[in-house]
Amino acid sequence: MKIMQEVFMATTKEYKDFVLEALRAVPSVTAKPMMGEWLVYSEGVYYAGIFDNRFLIKKTAGNARYGFSEALPYEGAKTMYLVDNLDDADFLKEISAVTVEDLRKKKK
Repeated sequence: MKIMQEVFMATTKEYKDFVLEALRAVPSVTAKPMMGEWLVYSEGVYYAGIFDNRFLIKKTAGNARYGFSEALPYEGAKTMYLVDNLDDADFLKEISAVTVEDLRKKKK
C-alpha cells in the first residue's frame, strides 16, 4: 500500500465546513478542534479526522476492503486511510458506520 506524505499545515475552516457538510448523513457527526486540525466523531466515537485539508479515517479490519491509500495525519502518527471521494453521501455514511462499528467492537 502506498503511504502518502504531504507537507503538514493547518486545515482551513472552509475545508472543515465542506467535509462536515459532506458527512451530513452520518449520525450525530461532530468535529472538535485539535492543534489546527479537527477530530471527527460519530455518536461519540472518534473515527476520523480532518488533517491538512484531507479527510482521513482510522484503519480498521472492516474498512480495509475499500482499498484506500494510507496517509499520515501528522508526523509521528499512525497511518490512517485517505478518503478522497467526498461527493457521495451514502458512501461516506457507509464507511463511517463500518469504521465506528469496528472501533466499538475493539473497545470491548
